[in-house]
Amino acid sequence: MSDLDLRAEKLDAADELAALRDRFTLDDGVYLDGNSLGALPAHVPDRVADVVRRQWGELRIRSWDESGWWTAPERIGDRIAPLVGAGPGQIVVGDSTSVNVFKALVAAVRMAGDGRDELLVDATTFPTDGYIAESAARLTGRTLRAVTPAEVPDALSERTAAVLLNHVDYRTGRLHDLPALTAEVHARGALAVWDLCHSAGALPVGLDEHGVDLAIGCTYKYLNGGPGSPAYLYVRGDLQDRFDSPLPGWNSHAEPFGMDPVYTPAPGALRGRVGTPDILSLLALEAALEVWDGVSVAAVRAKSLALTDFFLECVRAYTEPGRVECVTPERHAERGSQIALRCPDAGEVMKRLIARGVVGDFRRPDVLRFGFTPLYVGFRDAERAARVLGEELR
Repeated sequence: MSDLDLRAEKLDAADELAALRDRFTLDDGVYLDGNSLGALPAHVPDRVADVVRRQWGELRIRSWDESGWWTAPERIGDRIAPLVGAGPGQIVVGDSTSVNVFKALVAAVRMAGDGRDELLVDATTFPTDGYIAESAARLTGRTLRAVTPAEVPDALSERTAAVLLNHVDYRTGRLHDLPALTAEVHARGALAVWDLCHSAGALPVGLDEHGVDLAIGCTYKYLNGGPGSPAYLYVRGDLQDRFDSPLPGWNSHAEPFGMDPVYTPAPGALRGRVGTPDILSLLALEAALEVWDGVSVAAVRAKSLALTDFFLECVRAYTEPGRVECVTPERHAERGSQIALRCPDAGEVMKRLIARGVVGDFRRPDVLRFGFTPLYVGFRDAERAARVLGEELR
């Protein structure tokens, strides 16, 4: 056994979150792609079977009331809220991340007022956020400017209506300074909209503490909600009466069954709803979130940093100098829960890693991404992944 093997074993033995692994359905491989799709919580299949066979198959239409289908979007929103540092009544679940980005951006522009004619968007963002931002700017008659998060303070002006930023860069795993950037945006009278897809469930966010205006995020990564599980929309409590959704639907009407031809928005975060909720995905997500019972986000963050530190140490030990370049910041304050390594033949290398049971992913042109989900990834996983990577790179 090597020194790194022994250290990994000791670290796993001391890991207070190690028992959480039993809450998931996992094989003998190393799964480091939870930043794309989280692993399956072991109890979810039986819960979904009950939804299909009993709630839908037997109760049918009665389940909207008797099984709580109607209140699922806000009930599950309240389940997500503590994981992103939000109080109850501020998150509604439903629709995709893209749809929620559109709702949030257009609503932010409307709240900012007519005197502000520019939107800023993170230039390093996931492409869809940029597409949606461009469309929102065009539809609202604003101009769009793409800037890096570091450039935001100097780019802000009296023209700025809203700023859309990613908490964690999806390519590099860089963690951006949400508290400081939100404060800068507010100091210039604009609204801050944050995309939490790569941070929720991996690290503390502090939406309420830092006064974030609007936020969106997916639930199929670190929240383990399943492929295509619905996204969520956060609207800060004191802004909810001013939240003017560009997608008003019967589900967000104050009297949804009144069938009134005139739209009157529901109070609170409910006005973020649009159409009929996708119940099967919603209730699978609700079941999946039970793995968080008794789990501290602070403990998850501490393990995430320890895992990624150890993985980088192992990569350095097992790979030839200069063969890979880490593009994820090593400073804890600037690191999410993934490690991105650059190497010229990254695509082929990842295929070989997956064939050997180490599952990460590849981002063009040359980035290997390894996502560390502390609920089910251990230190021996990190050591094995780095060792296999070293063997394949040789």
